[in-house]
Amino acid sequence: MGEFDLIGRIRARAGTRGDIVLGIGDDAALLAPPPGRHLVVTADTLNDGVHFPHGTSPADIGWKALAVNLSDLASMGADPAWCTLSLSLPQSDAVWIDGFLDGFLSLAERHGLALVGGDTTRGPLSLSVTAMGFVAAGDALRRDGARVGDDVWVTGTLGDAAGALALLERDPTHVLRARLDRPTPRVSAGLALVGLANACVDVSDGLLADLGHVCARSGVGARVEMQALPASDDLRGSFDNIERAALQAGGGDDYELCFTAEVSSRDAIARLASSLDLRITRIGRITGGDGVIAVDAAGAPWRPPRTGYDHFG
Repeated sequence: MGEFDLIGRIRARAGTRGDIVLGIGDDAALLAPPPGRHLVVTADTLNDGVHFPHGTSPADIGWKALAVNLSDLASMGADPAWCTLSLSLPQSDAVWIDGFLDGFLSLAERHGLALVGGDTTRGPLSLSVTAMGFVAAGDALRRDGARVGDDVWVTGTLGDAAGALALLERDPTHVLRARLDRPTPRVSAGLALVGLANACVDVSDGLLADLGHVCARSGVGARVEMQALPASDDLRGSFDNIERAALQAGGGDDYELCFTAEVSSRDAIARLASSLDLRITRIGRITGGDGVIAVDAAGAPWRPPRTGYDHFG
């Protein structure tokens, strides 16, 4: 396929709808945001061998490329709307593109997201997605709203994706691999947390690192109880306690939501967890001072091998 045949293939599968005045096929898209809502915009790039292992299936790459962006929208309490996709491909491959779109568009359909444009180029395998969503003016969840005395919560479980990476060489098809290849963006939880959470961040680089961003933006500290971190049965069965703690605290790639809320909101959060059929666990509290302190079951400081992933660290 030539470049424009490739774009045409993507355009045919992307479709259109009423809020897209002009979609794929022109120099830029024309979009119609609803009145009275803020536009939330995020972008992420995924590179072969960095964000997904070499040999990952095209459908899984497509899913993850969109999921990590939807996770950012979720952490802001935004309702997904549109996205653009930029593809760098070593060669034009119709089978690969169709597999990629199977994963990408199936997740987009689940969340009402429309693909409205992008770019294609020849080069090493790399994907960049810009996702856009809406939130009512003044309602966005942000990193700078945590208050001293808040509880710290996290959705789902932590450490599964990092566990899959740790097991990759000796067991590339381990059951944990699904959490690495196809993370679940917590869009419904993010929408429901508007008006309930004071601050929120998605756990992409590692719990302690990402919670540290909240603390820095809010001018507060945090205390995390290591024994409270939620772990899946598969993770518990694959690693000892020391290894598991390191994966949960600093492994990253979880794409769960970490948020803070007032103590008085505990019952509401429990009801929310039940309504969404989603595990939501209280793991610590916001304190005075700065930075994140992790403590073990005895209350002694626990020092992680690393707090999170740093591309240039």
